[in-house]
Amino acid sequence: MTDKNAVMERYYLDCRCMLLELAATLDRHDRAPAPSEGAQAADARLLLLQRSIEILAHPSARPDRTARILELLSRPVS
Repeated sequence: MTDKNAVMERYYLDCRCMLLELAATLDRHDRAPAPSEGAQAADARLLLLQRSIEILAHPSARPDRTARILELLSRPVS
């Protein structure tokens, strides 16, 4: 099994790239104009991303963040 330092050595740059891409997407969303009248005010997909970020941000006693996020994102979006 790979130790913790080897995991960071191997995956840090990929994770860094994915986090920057997510931040850029959220910035673009924040800068975009509001939806036209009658459009749904809060997009459920944004809420799912925000809940996923919350799961990532909090350390867990069990390494099950992937499963929790997959479960969250596999629910139908209305």
